[in-house]
Amino acid sequence: MGIVHGGSFMRVRACLVLMVCLMAGAGCAVGPDYQPLEMPVPDTWASPVPETVPATVSDMVGWWTAFDDPVLVSLVERAMASNLDLKLAQSRIRQARAVRGISVSGLGPVVNAGGSFQRSQTPMGGTLGSQSATSDGVIANLYQTGFDAAWELDIFGGVRRGVEAADADLLSAEEDQNSVMVTLAAETAINYITLRGFQQQILIARNNLSAQQHNAELTRKKYQAGLSSALDTVNADALAASTAAQIPLLESSAHQTIYSLSLLIAREPGALLPELTLPSPIPAAPPAVPVGIPSELLRRRPDIRSAEARIHAATARIGVATADLFPKFTLFGSAGFQGNAIDSWLNWSNRFWSFGPSVNWQIFNTGKTLSNIELNKALQEQSLIFYQQTVLTALQEVDNALIASIKEWEHYQALSTAVAANRKAVFLSTELYRHGQSDYLNVIIAQRSLYTSEDALVQSTRTVSTNLVALYKALGGGWDGSR
Repeated sequence: MGIVHGGSFMRVRACLVLMVCLMAGAGCAVGPDYQPLEMPVPDTWASPVPETVPATVSDMVGWWTAFDDPVLVSLVERAMASNLDLKLAQSRIRQARAVRGISVSGLGPVVNAGGSFQRSQTPMGGTLGSQSATSDGVIANLYQTGFDAAWELDIFGGVRRGVEAADADLLSAEEDQNSVMVTLAAETAINYITLRGFQQQILIARNNLSAQQHNAELTRKKYQAGLSSALDTVNADALAASTAAQIPLLESSAHQTIYSLSLLIAREPGALLPELTLPSPIPAAPPAVPVGIPSELLRRRPDIRSAEARIHAATARIGVATADLFPKFTLFGSAGFQGNAIDSWLNWSNRFWSFGPSVNWQIFNTGKTLSNIELNKALQEQSLIFYQQTVLTALQEVDNALIASIKEWEHYQALSTAVAANRKAVFLSTELYRHGQSDYLNVIIAQRSLYTSEDALVQSTRTVSTNLVALYKALGGGWDGSR
């Protein structure tokens, strides 16, 4: 082997670096370039908007504070800090970030360092290393250390497309975390409002039960005095028992809702019982919601943003698959020291080195590469369809929440009128019965109607608030959309 002097080696290395730069600069990324989507959406909502308010980031990020309930605010904050689904989403972000790091590593060279010691025996007459003749043959030692490197040049952009796909996957994972935050805030608020609704239903049931038991006692006294029939007494007891039967069911539902809230903050089922068992009013819905316009929804909702990122990743992976149609160019090199004695092992005269390019082109693989390209095209098509479906579903959810909020408010107002009328009916029928001017059937009808309307009013109050939560969720509220 001829000797390459230091100056010659430097010139060879400079030429090699120049060649790499030129090839990398001239290289292009094969496959389609991703183009941001422009999904057509309506200019206005299909459902009427009760009050149009410009949407702002501050209004949407912490929307639960608009209910002015410190317990609700505390529960949402605890859920955001400890919920296990959110921790899973955060872990998936770290996973996607690590996968991106693996993809980026493909753009640079791989360098390995190593060393070895080998002691061998060959038959008499061998000439390997430092020799010591024995009756069995020649024993030789060989010491070696150095490094080798390999660099696959990304001429056709397959690795760069892989990095592009990994970037999009990372963005998708981040948006998935935001989606979890949106859902988590909404689920916490809905469960809390539902709990307060059950507690108010229990109070109403107990209040009505107390009034019904009082009237039942009145009928017994009148019956004992011979002023009413036994039928009145039985009907009064039956009405009170029917109302009492509702209370255990409501208490069970209230406890189960507390258990659900405990799960959302990653605690054992009974952890929140001391804090939430005492009844409290249903959080009142704020008067206006920053609805905005449909086009803002595409930028606001993280599930839509995540779906778009998946299209980007799928598009980039078509380029990764397409790059397999082209040859792969790799630069190899190695250098080190080799000797047969440990005291002269690292002498400059015992150095060795080598370098050179190689090319590998898979010419025939029975259509595997082409099928892989078609596979990734189909995956891109599926991600596009999923995106379109996600947008349409988001629009539907907003319109559903809008119409439900408007109609439930009308329902609430009608029930308020009914409750006022039924209370008056109970008072009048009770007074007439007390003075013997009406039979007890009218009292029973009035009391049953009052309990039914009061219970329905509580449920409507709860639904008004939960519908508002659903609207905030549909609009993508609950995370910082300015990021």
